[in-house]
Amino acid sequence: MVKVLVTGADGFIGSHLVEELVLKGMSVRAFVLYNSFGSLGWLDEINPEIRQSIEIFAGDIRDPNGVRRAMQGCETVLHLAALIAIPYSYHSPDTYIDTNIKGTLNILQAARDLEVKRIIHTSTSEVYGTAQYVPIDEKHPLNAQSPYSASKIGADQLAYSFYSSFATPVVTVRPFNTYGPRQSARAIIPTIITQVANGVTSVKVGSLTPTRDFTFIKDTVRGFALAAEVSGVEGQTINLGSNFEVSVAEIGKLIGEITGKKITLETESQRVRPINSEVDRLFADNTKARELLKWHPEFGGIDGFRLGLEQTIEWFVNPENLRRYKHELYNI
Repeated sequence: MVKVLVTGADGFIGSHLVEELVLKGMSVRAFVLYNSFGSLGWLDEINPEIRQSIEIFAGDIRDPNGVRRAMQGCETVLHLAALIAIPYSYHSPDTYIDTNIKGTLNILQAARDLEVKRIIHTSTSEVYGTAQYVPIDEKHPLNAQSPYSASKIGADQLAYSFYSSFATPVVTVRPFNTYGPRQSARAIIPTIITQVANGVTSVKVGSLTPTRDFTFIKDTVRGFALAAEVSGVEGQTINLGSNFEVSVAEIGKLIGEITGKKITLETESQRVRPINSEVDRLFADNTKARELLKWHPEFGGIDGFRLGLEQTIEWFVNPENLRRYKHELYNI
């Protein structure tokens, strides 16, 4: 049985990925952020049988000693641990360098020493900045429009440098905007859903015009799993996107239709990015994922997006889930 480590396993994508890997028959060690409460984040909420089957390692990705211990005995490492909130990166950029760049370096150094067979490094579509052409393929220029995206570009380049310099078997997966159950309300889809589910009709958001390529969580984690398994893709950077774009305003309209609620979206100034930091358009070319991984989005196009939204809304409106979210607060 293949032993894998998932960093950031307590988060949104990480917890879904743990479930996917266990169901595929892998032995999973889950790296979660240490805290004094013993909380495992979203892993506390997954299927109890899956939860009991995984090994927990509590630590901090910024600590190289803990990272090395966590990686010992693992053939594959899927590195998702990161700070991802763009507004918070304006507030505390130092922490993004420490976590996203130094944390990735810790993974790479340990992988080199321990001779790990495959490292999956997680990038983000934010590294492209506003699209200079569409659809965006992996050759698109990188443009850091926020401290967050700058930190991820740095981490991506570190990962590739270890492949080039030391033949470290790194694959960089670059997901476009993933959505689904368990996502933080910092993201636009949960922001709208949680307000609507609490009876708000004038929903507070940031800019209405940016477009994004939204990828349902099930498609994203399936892509990660394939990147960990398919041979001959070391050194590659691979987009995971649905090849379908939709604006914030259109998302609001769809959520209103699905929920049967008459809502309007209201731009709130504190939620708007600085003008030169706003990424206006992200639209993925997923050809490489289709060709190298034999991956395709099962929730693609407008019909797939609507289906993914329906499943996401169904999860969020469950009172047991909705109570975890403070819809009245803007959390950077």
